[in-house]
Amino acid sequence: MAKNKNAEYSAGDFVVYPTHGVGKVLGVEKQEISGITLDLIIIRFDKDRMTLRVPVEKAEMSGLRKLSTKKVMDTALATLKGRSRVKRTMWSRRAQEYEAKINSGDPVSIAEVVRDLHRNADQPDQSYSERQMYQAALDRLAREVAAMERIDEQAAADKLEELLRAA
Repeated sequence: MAKNKNAEYSAGDFVVYPTHGVGKVLGVEKQEISGITLDLIIIRFDKDRMTLRVPVEKAEMSGLRKLSTKKVMDTALATLKGRSRVKRTMWSRRAQEYEAKINSGDPVSIAEVVRDLHRNADQPDQSYSERQMYQAALDRLAREVAAMERIDEQAAADKLEELLRAA
């Protein structure tokens, strides 16, 4: 079973870790920790200058996944074009919901946050925290689009904002 799990992630694969976004698998290696030998997936997040080691046995439970399929990403991009569904609740409560969606790692949920927080030139200004949350969601979604389409993150972010303006 563990042998099969190792084959799921190999060096060079792009993966998504819910709370950190897109990273690149450097490899799978055995390490002894407190007398127990574990198979660890080594993931590098260049954006955050961070390396994460996830035990193979815990990978699925932690939410680690391969990049989205084209179908899932198409659904996320279609979500961007939809109508904003901003609830009339206090910002602090909405911010918690948005944060949870961003950290879910689900591109459709992240797209909902981007859509709901996007402002066109003719719309009222956002608070600093709204802009920060919007940027965090846009960056997270753009990184996955960039990895899938093999383009740089700025081009991916531009593409997403173009979709938002066209909606």
